[in-house]
Amino acid sequence: MRDSVRQGAIPAPQQEELRTILCQNKRSHAHSCYSRSGPLAISHQPGSVSFLLRGKDSEVRPIEQILFKALLVESHTSSLLLAFQTPLPSSSPLFSASVPASESMGKGPGLYSGIGKKARDLLHKDYQTDHKFTVTTQSPTGVAITSSGSKKGDRFVADLNIKLKSKKITTDIKVDSNSNLYTTITGDQLAPGLKTIFSFRVPDQRSEKIEVQYLHKYVGINTSVALTASPVINFSGVVGTNDVALGTDVAFDTKAGAFTKYVAGLSVTSSDLVASLSLSEKGDMLSASYYHNVKPLTHTSIGAEVKHRFSKGENTLTIGTQHQLDPLTTVKARVNNAGKASALIQREWRPKSLFTVSGEVDTKSFDKSPKFGLALTLKP
Repeated sequence: MRDSVRQGAIPAPQQEELRTILCQNKRSHAHSCYSRSGPLAISHQPGSVSFLLRGKDSEVRPIEQILFKALLVESHTSSLLLAFQTPLPSSSPLFSASVPASESMGKGPGLYSGIGKKARDLLHKDYQTDHKFTVTTQSPTGVAITSSGSKKGDRFVADLNIKLKSKKITTDIKVDSNSNLYTTITGDQLAPGLKTIFSFRVPDQRSEKIEVQYLHKYVGINTSVALTASPVINFSGVVGTNDVALGTDVAFDTKAGAFTKYVAGLSVTSSDLVASLSLSEKGDMLSASYYHNVKPLTHTSIGAEVKHRFSKGENTLTIGTQHQLDPLTTVKARVNNAGKASALIQREWRPKSLFTVSGEVDTKSFDKSPKFGLALTLKP
């Protein structure tokens, strides 16, 4: 991390402050951190873009005026992606950055499952009314073992997952409390943009399935077929760019000779908002969602989702928001037109380890007891 700051680019006192913050953030794996002397934020995400800092001391503005985003590179080095909170003179740029062609091309439209995902995560992810814990350990050879359990009412469900990774092949083996054995073998990047997945479940001998995913700058395809005499064939495809994507998701039952699912969706994305529209349940459900990143420094976002069912003339509206109180604490809240209000607080008390408390209350029936949920995730 220290190598990312070139000597002379920033005055010595500010260099030391930046290094301290970067190192602290690297140890904690926090999504962002703030300088004590100002709104200096650092965000971590996977990536492989390399940037160089340059500039003369006379051109350096106070470090508190600059937003830094740090990208962790898989080769165990780090680099900085710089964005400015305040305009800088075009005649004397403070920093310059170079992006490889592969990064500047963007990620493309992605898979169909990504349409509306931002709003779904904001409105539904991490909300729960049961008790759940997850513990992950990892050996020096890279074998990861995850134990999880959840209590739903009087019922307790547990499972054990073992993940083995060797170069481009990942094997996941999962055993649940009902003595079912799930195995998934994934081949990632066997060819540029190509991923293959083979899965089966024991003792179900008809559960074998093969899935192929392909990602391109303008196309995202996912298809799967069950390895049976009369399989169900699933296909989803998306065409477009980072900004606009149009896709469909269909399933065809070869035994019945009929489509069992057909869905279509549209997504429009800009730098701070995502809007999507989809038609599902064989044309009976129309859904629209909206996600807006209001304040990136504190991950403050708002979102809404509205659904209309044509057969019953029913409408469902859900509105939610999230805000980061500090680099390690996030709060979320949502409410729908049925009067159900939910809220949660999530704390990253150590790297990759989260503690979440959530609750739900029926505002139209206060005689009902509120529901509460707890989740604990421990990772090395």
